[in-house]
Amino acid sequence: MNATADRPIERPIDRWFASYSGDHRNPTNQLIHVICVPAILWSVIALLWCIPSPGSWFRPGLWAGLAMFGAWMFYYRASKPLGFGMLAAFVLLGWFTKYLYDTLGATGLLYTAIGVFVVAWIGQFVGHKIEGRKPSFLTDLTYLLIGPAWVLAKLFRKLGWAY
Repeated sequence: MNATADRPIERPIDRWFASYSGDHRNPTNQLIHVICVPAILWSVIALLWCIPSPGSWFRPGLWAGLAMFGAWMFYYRASKPLGFGMLAAFVLLGWFTKYLYDTLGATGLLYTAIGVFVVAWIGQFVGHKIEGRKPSFLTDLTYLLIGPAWVLAKLFRKLGWAY
């Protein structure tokens, strides 16, 4: 779409968010997503944290770090402000995961992450049942990356920050 005096250029992230928002109109479903999407994001990071890496018996965090870096590149390309926001989120989630790993050990972290993952996904599907619409990722797996950015964009809007 070309920019005009009345219409700015629509970015791909804006189209992703418009589509994602169309599947998340119900306020209860939105609230569930604001809670469950970050929980799922953390649980995936924690699950990846528990995967042994090659070249050593166990090097915690390698796979989580690589996944966070890859996701961060996606977010940064989509929107620099959201990219920096997601970078901050990844750093905080990484520190939290390392703390839990150091406190609970690998097995404790693994079981905690599995529990959070299962409960949060149940919450997501309850939210979509309330909404009456299927989850966006069932049409395009990219929406698994869009969800966390959508939640962060809601926070940005609340704070009056442009993304």
